[in-house]
Amino acid sequence: MNRKPIFDAVRRMLGRGFSTQEVKLLDKAIDAATGSLGANLAPDSPAASAPSAGEASGAARALGPAGQKLIKAWESCGRLRADGRYEAYPDPGSADGRPWTIGWGSTGADIARGTVWTRAQCDARFAADIARYVAEVDRAVGPAPTTPNQFDALVSFHYNTGAIFSATLTRLHTEGRYAEAAEQFGNWIYNNHKPMTGLVRRRAAEAKLYATP
Repeated sequence: MNRKPIFDAVRRMLGRGFSTQEVKLLDKAIDAATGSLGANLAPDSPAASAPSAGEASGAARALGPAGQKLIKAWESCGRLRADGRYEAYPDPGSADGRPWTIGWGSTGADIARGTVWTRAQCDARFAADIARYVAEVDRAVGPAPTTPNQFDALVSFHYNTGAIFSATLTRLHTEGRYAEAAEQFGNWIYNNHKPMTGLVRRRAAEAKLYATP
């Protein structure tokens, strides 16, 4: 993977160069986003219905290809302008448009009406953001046995809801109650107290991935 466009985009956003430590951290974030750490290889037995003991350590977990594909399918890099850049758009289910979103579902205090980024900036922000979500899901599930598909589904869920530490499905997962945990995805379909068709479909996709050996 050519990482130069990502480093260049982040450098422009910061308005300065990188320290050695920052280079290492960004490299790690890109690895986590692309699944190149190697921890999310498919289980040896495709028929396995539960995580193996080797998947319980939580060491070097990363977002795998399935998770990245799922997230990007729902967080499509939208609002492409005629000049080839991307502009922020309002949340379709909120009364005031917040949180404003850009690129691959990125939100934050630096994103508001009128924010415009290049594709490289969108990709760089996704790489940095997803590393944080991966780390948080890893911390939330701890040593609980977790297959790559379960982990990817939980990262997608957390990326969209930010609720991995409070959701009942996390507790059920850590208790090994996988079927019950899979059913919990369907409870997270509301935005501003209203069910959203897109969220219904996304939660179904996450539950399906979670339940896939």
